[in-house]
Amino acid sequence: MGNNVITKITEAQQREAQQRKALERLEKFSHFTDSSIGIPFTKFRLGADSVIGVLPVGGDIAGLLLSSYVLVEAQRIGASKEVKRQILRNMVIDFAGGLLPVVGDAFDAIFKANTRNTHLLKNYLEGQLAVAPPPAPFPWKTLVVLSILLALITAGAMLLF
Repeated sequence: MGNNVITKITEAQQREAQQRKALERLEKFSHFTDSSIGIPFTKFRLGADSVIGVLPVGGDIAGLLLSSYVLVEAQRIGASKEVKRQILRNMVIDFAGGLLPVVGDAFDAIFKANTRNTHLLKNYLEGQLAVAPPPAPFPWKTLVVLSILLALITAGAMLLF
């Protein structure tokens, strides 16, 4: 029974480690796609998604395909349907906004869908990790065995004295 609890703890630790690694990958990805290029003399940053989005339609489709990586990671992590729905919504908004002539390029640079989606997943996972694991079941079998053993020892001691 002790091994069962240890196995559950180990599985939970492994799952948490995998989730943290996925978040690290997503943080790097969203930085690359949304804010890896600094504009000189300003605090504003662009990413690969904004640069690719300059190409009419094809750039926006490429940006949508890039953004789908966050959705794939959300599926791997086991995110809720609601979180995945919000990610899809952000992807569609980013894609549709990017299609607008001239204004779409500025929209791509400001909206930063991948960063938004990474934050959604991060908040989801932090909520999951904050939930305490269920308590281990009470060791009834051990209690019964120890009670019987104690009763036998007490009975044996009473017979001797």
